[in-house]
Amino acid sequence: MNDSSHFSLDTMLCFDVYAANLAFGRLYKPMLDELGVTYPQFLVLTSLWQEDGQSVGIISAGLGLDSSTLTPLLKRLEQAGLVNRRRDTDDERRVRVSLTAAGRALQQPAKSVLKRIGESHGLSQSEVEGLQSLLWRLRRALAAAAG
Repeated sequence: MNDSSHFSLDTMLCFDVYAANLAFGRLYKPMLDELGVTYPQFLVLTSLWQEDGQSVGIISAGLGLDSSTLTPLLKRLEQAGLVNRRRDTDDERRVRVSLTAAGRALQQPAKSVLKRIGESHGLSQSEVEGLQSLLWRLRRALAAAAG
């Protein structure tokens, strides 16, 4: 007897998360193209809109990105005129990232993107909050399991 149920996509949580991520990406892409940023760049900008002047390390930890991934992304944002990177005056080993006027100006159109995404996912606010809570638990558990 061939038991293939262990290999069914329908039973793989990781596939559901992956497929949802792909669907989000397809939804976000045309909207972010209008803003001239990629999704990872959008996440960095969102982090800076929440708190400007963060260190690269804080942004990296908040987004779960390695500095080797984040640094080229920040360079592209700087080349686009959306952020500035400067050595911290208190600790020259640390680099701080700040929004430019152009970077701050994208915040308002970005709110429209988030509104459109919110209107598209079909979940109530309480469902969103419950799902986020579960995903945060899942991320913590997976991070702990990975060591």
